[in-house]
Parts: sequence; C-alpha cells; structure tokens
Amino acid sequence: MTNELPRSISPTGVVAADVLASMSGLDVLQRIADGRFPAPPIAALLGFRPVVIENGRAVFVATPDARLYNPIGSVHGGYAATLLDSCMACAVHSMLKAGQGYTTVELKVNFVRPLSADTGEVHAEGKIIHLGRQIASAEGRLIDARGRLLAHATTTCLVFRLFQAEESPAA
Repeated sequence: MTNELPRSISPTGVVAADVLASMSGLDVLQRIADGRFPAPPIAALLGFRPVVIENGRAVFVATPDARLYNPIGSVHGGYAATLLDSCMACAVHSMLKAGQGYTTVELKVNFVRPLSADTGEVHAEGKIIHLGRQIASAEGRLIDARGRLLAHATTTCLVFRLFQAEESPAA
C-alpha cells in the first residue's frame, strides 16, 4: 500500500483545501508539475506549464501567440505579468510548510521588449528573495529562447495559515 495520491484524471482543476493544508508547498507544486495533481485552470487558459520546481525557484514555459494581442498588435502586457506573477508566487509557495498559504499583495513589472506571435517559447523564472513569518518576496525574469530579457519583476506575498474545513476564519 502506498501513501501517494492517485494520478489526476482531470487535466485542470483546483486541489482540495484539506489536501493543500496537509502538504508542503514544494510537494503540492511537484505533484502539479508531474501530473499527479491537476494543473490550475489559469495554466491551461494561458498555455503555460512548469518545467522546474525546487525550493525557492519555479520556472514556467509558454509560447505567446496572436490570440493574446492588444489593439496595437503586440502581446498584452498582462500576459507577461501573469507569467511572472505565477512563477514568483510559486517560488514562494515552494518554501511554505504544510498548513501555510499565500497571496500576492504587490507586483511590480518592468517590460523590456515586446512579445509577439514570432517571439517563440519564453521562460518565466521566479526566485525567492526573502521568506519571513508573514511576508515573502521574490523576483522574476521573462526570457526568450535566445536568452534575451523580455521583462523582469518583483513581488511581495502575504503568508498566512490555511484554514481546515472544520475551522471558521474567526477561530
């Protein structure tokens, strides 16, 4: 008999709160990366996937296309911001203990080069800068296949205790 949870049959979804609360952030993210947990719906919507999940670091790959264009014919900046927010937040998540959660409270993005359907595959890498009891910070870089910097960012996340199903937030 094994303690491993079964491989997910649904390609996207949200892991149950009680399961999230029972595992470290690194364990949750590694299970998402290897398919034992479903990928979050945002990953399917924007077409990105994790390629590296380790303590304090998360790397996602994606390929922008014309469906993401804004009215001036380039990929909307929100796409790059979302990739960076995701990889930086996952770098924070990878450092959390069982029972801890987080949320982004501040995001700062600098756009260096435009993205287009011709950009090709991009890598969004997030690295932890600081993990405190209640506040964490991380940095991120969005790079194209030629190694050129497209955008860079920083984030601040609030770290908090996850509530169990039988608990109320007022407890």
